[in-house]
Amino acid sequence: MTQLRTVQVLGGGSAGSSSHVRSLASGLVARGVRVTVCAPAELDRLYDYLGAGAHFVPLPRLGDPATVTALRNACIGADVVHAHGLQASVRAALALSAPSCGPASGGPGGGSTSGGGRTPLVTTWHSRNHLDGARGGVQRLLERRTVRAASVVLGTSSELVDRARRRGARDARLAPVTVPAGRGPVCLHDGKARAELGAVDRPLLMAVGALERGRGYGTLLDAARSWRDLDPQPLLVIAGEGRERAALQRRITAERLAVRLIGRRDDVAELLAAADVAVLPSRREARSLLAQEALRLGVPLVATAVGGVPELVGDAAELVPYGDAVALAGAVRGLLEDAERRMDLAAAGRVQAGTWPTEDETVAHVLSVYDELAGRR
Repeated sequence: MTQLRTVQVLGGGSAGSSSHVRSLASGLVARGVRVTVCAPAELDRLYDYLGAGAHFVPLPRLGDPATVTALRNACIGADVVHAHGLQASVRAALALSAPSCGPASGGPGGGSTSGGGRTPLVTTWHSRNHLDGARGGVQRLLERRTVRAASVVLGTSSELVDRARRRGARDARLAPVTVPAGRGPVCLHDGKARAELGAVDRPLLMAVGALERGRGYGTLLDAARSWRDLDPQPLLVIAGEGRERAALQRRITAERLAVRLIGRRDDVAELLAAADVAVLPSRREARSLLAQEALRLGVPLVATAVGGVPELVGDAAELVPYGDAVALAGAVRGLLEDAERRMDLAAAGRVQAGTWPTEDETVAHVLSVYDELAGRR
């Protein structure tokens, strides 16, 4: 039996999709699948796809026409190409439109297929940006083109599956993505982490995510301003980097807010475990990494009721409307003043996390899609 070969394609590489591809690569290789990961070079340094047993092809920066050529060459002989996110899907669809990307008996990596036809494209929608005006129109156009080029569209939430179908997907399926859990024990309310962050004798609130528009950090700072009357005043720590950092820091300084921007960290699980409450104020989310980590760790979560968040967390979090600083501030304040409610949410979070698919189940589901598509050819 011919060994299956898949190419995994990443564009910008959000933390969720990059972690998912690392998990997929490791699980697929363990099952005898040949995996090639095509992504910006910095992602391999962060996620070590080579260490997972995959072949790695670095892609040029976004906008470089050489990207499509590199992808086209990497896809020769692949049985299935799997793109993660809109940027990756656009480039993969362009690469696969070339005649040279059909089946081959000896492409790079030794992949081969039987039968004719173009290499199947699977695309996973992990999340989506909310763009207005002309940019929103371009996004919708690209979504329509990529889902129609895909043999199967996998959505990480029911909302994303419905959106793909509205865009014209021939086959759109729900495929919840479970990102890898921490590999080692994590100590809740770790004193060392709290001391490092400056929250030994005060409540610690934790938010994680790129400092970009649509992540709700302006609303979060509005809420932080209203917590100044609490004694002791809670410290809000935000882990992440992005284009909004300078503007957020100016406001934090000008308003003397008890907020720290600590940049991108590789110990987020440890920091989150030390928190009293986790906060997710985003405008759009599917299967939020922060929400998954918080519930697994038993850290009470306050999140916006958007996208796939309600489906993901069930009754195990406090949900508030996006952009409502009063509701957000009140939900956090209520948890800080109610230790019993925090304990109830911590227990409910662990139960809810137990209902999510495991890494092994996630890999098995994706592999079943690959086998199905490869068998059609």
